[in-house]
Amino acid sequence: MALPRPPHRLVRAAIRLLLALLLLPVSYIAAALVGGLVPANLAWRETDIGVTIYIETNGVHTGLLLPATAAGVDWRGFIRADHLADPRYAGRYLWIGWGDRRFFLETPGWADVKPGTLLSAAFGSGGTLMHVDHVATPRPGDAVRPLRLTPAQYRRLASLIRASFASGPSGGAIPLPGYGPADMFYEARGRYSLFNTCNNWTGSVLRRTGIRVGRWTPLSFTVMWWFDRPATARR
Repeated sequence: MALPRPPHRLVRAAIRLLLALLLLPVSYIAAALVGGLVPANLAWRETDIGVTIYIETNGVHTGLLLPATAAGVDWRGFIRADHLADPRYAGRYLWIGWGDRRFFLETPGWADVKPGTLLSAAFGSGGTLMHVDHVATPRPGDAVRPLRLTPAQYRRLASLIRASFASGPSGGAIPLPGYGPADMFYEARGRYSLFNTCNNWTGSVLRRTGIRVGRWTPLSFTVMWWFDRPATARR
């Protein structure tokens, strides 16, 4: 016996739902491209001398690489060497990024990514962390792009980054174990979602410092395309 055909209205509803699901990622990427291309702080120009920081990406996630001490800002009293299991790994530079708590803790490598973790991050798990990696010497390249700020701009940027850390009773950062001997997690403020991603955090602190960058930067490349590759990486 032949199975009954579903009513036409159900078929049409299923087709509409399928098209909507297909359009969602396309619409998101299109909006990200527009938001990333529209500049904030259009008149900003990089200074010839000042404090050099770096914007770094692993292709998906961006963060900022800052000197441990510069322009009157000393991170060493807030992000202390004794937070590390071995303080000898404390670096002259600190890579700092913000992101979803569950994603950070459950994915030490890309092979560890699970669909549930991605969905939790996309819709907002409610918890966020700062990730800090101690670095001896920056290695400028296509994925590590230098940016010079005036001392005043750098102090403004450092203040905005520090405000993303949650503070303990004594006013210091609240450390959690990292992936290895040279990195740590810290409790953070803010809620992660598809619209407020790790890359949007990077763009936001740069934008609020007064630096020219896109108005909404949810994807890694929407941050990176605003900053020139060093000359050695252009060959």
